[in-house]
Amino acid sequence: MSENKKYEIDVSIRAAYLPDQSSEDEDRHVFAYTITIENHGTVASQLISRHWIINNGDGSVQEVRGLGVVGEQPLLRPGDSFEYTSGTVISSLVGSMKGSYQMAGEDGFHFDVAIPEFVLSVPRVIH
Repeated sequence: MSENKKYEIDVSIRAAYLPDQSSEDEDRHVFAYTITIENHGTVASQLISRHWIINNGDGSVQEVRGLGVVGEQPLLRPGDSFEYTSGTVISSLVGSMKGSYQMAGEDGFHFDVAIPEFVLSVPRVIH
């Protein structure tokens, strides 16, 4: 069996602007994002840590690293999924996020899973 099938983790993202927590006058744009992580492989794998790259529309970049997600280090057995919601604040009307999860297979193999880039946009800014 190929190594790719053993460690096949899919990541999907939904992002939403939170106008009630944002302030355009203060260049504060708040977004929530919900991430679903699914184990389509054959080996149980645990999410150990995360690495985010947050791009503001003004060209500035913020990197965030930390253990787990929302205080958890979920173990995903084959066929399992884990969903969580978190948030971020950017100073521009449009930005983006991408990153990776660092995973450990139950068999001791460590690997990274890419978090696809997604857009953070105040409504009606991008047509």
